[in-house]
Amino acid sequence: MLISILLLVVGLVLILGGANYLTEGSAAVAKRMGMSDFIVGLTIVSMMTSAPELVVSVMSAFKASTEMAVGNIVGSNIFNILAIIGVVAMIKPIGVTRGVLVNEIPLMILSSVVLLVMGLSPLLDSGPMVVTRVDGLLLLLFFVVFMRYTIASAKHMPQPDEPVAADGARQKELPLWRALVYLVGGLAALIFGGQLFVDGAVGVARILGWSEALIGLTILAAGTSLPELATSAVAAMRGFPGLCLGNVIGSCIFNVFFVLGLTSVIKPLAFGQIGVFDLSTLVGASLLFWFVGWFYKKRTITRSEGLLMFACYVAYTVYKILA
Repeated sequence: MLISILLLVVGLVLILGGANYLTEGSAAVAKRMGMSDFIVGLTIVSMMTSAPELVVSVMSAFKASTEMAVGNIVGSNIFNILAIIGVVAMIKPIGVTRGVLVNEIPLMILSSVVLLVMGLSPLLDSGPMVVTRVDGLLLLLFFVVFMRYTIASAKHMPQPDEPVAADGARQKELPLWRALVYLVGGLAALIFGGQLFVDGAVGVARILGWSEALIGLTILAAGTSLPELATSAVAAMRGFPGLCLGNVIGSCIFNVFFVLGLTSVIKPLAFGQIGVFDLSTLVGASLLFWFVGWFYKKRTITRSEGLLMFACYVAYTVYKILA
């Protein structure tokens, strides 16, 4: 137990430090490439911070722990939407553009609905509740379409504004080599720290006697999503809300279409104890994200709305632990 707790602490320190450097490096690369913070978050940063989900899901599939692989994806996306957006909005309200609400968030909702339909297969055709290799190939095709759309959108984006410091002065531009070092080094710290955190958390959970599905949906999901949480929180506090939004939305889409698609192509994944309730919660979280962004205070996710989203995540987690 003591070793597991020590792994938790060390992993958390590495995650927080890595997030700071990853954010700074990503913002500098975005400026040099003429890309907006949102597009960088939607693509480069989201894929890098989703590396723990990819590694954990693929390794779980190889070890025949398919419930843990599916639970990791479903739980991570629920955590990304309700916990990360909720926490970040409580720190600093998040402005959401009309374009994101009309284009990118609906794609995230689509990924959640596709996963729910796959989970409903026993009700639709009396088959097993499994993500088959054919399902995996279809998910990968969805990912290709998403990337094609994102690249096309990036070409029509206006040049990002020069970053401005809190005192009104222009921020000094980082040399490209240093930006890349920050980016790669920050990512390495995130992945290594995330793995230490997950190992410690899983160790504690196994001592408590939790099932693989519950570990995947809660501890493993939250642990592998810590890079997204740390990066999004740091980005919001440093004045890059687009990077925060893009990171969460891109990670959710990447997790379903690429991570789950690739993992199920390697080996078909049985849902096991991960049922329609969990998949419906993911769809509901996606719709809530869209709803609080679109309505009320001029397309801004306020602190009270962030508190609501985080409370929904806490309620879901408590229910899963006690059920």
